Amino acid sequence: MEPAESLTESLKREWTDQYVEVNPEQPELRRFQGIVGRVITVNWNNKAVIDFQDGGWYDIAASEQYLRKLDPTEAKAKFDAKANSAQPHPEKQG
Repeated sequence: MEPAESLTESLKREWTDQYVEVNPEQPELRRFQGIVGRVITVNWNNKAVIDFQDGGWYDIAASEQYLRKLDPTEAKAKFDAKANSAQPHPEKQG
């Protein structure tokens, strides 16, 4: 008999590589309003680790209360993976 899958593993499978927007009704997330992010993974605290294209990764509860999944085709056009400075060899700016 296989062991039951952990909540963390289940959330990883559901959220990893999803394009998301934050729920603007959550006051602590309003600074990300209107920005498309990509979920990198889900950590052991069951929080989605998200790249919002600004050079940082943010952990936000992996829940539809806080995040809204976007259509991958539309979101991919709005998400620029090279927009942040956290690239191994960022392109010169300015």
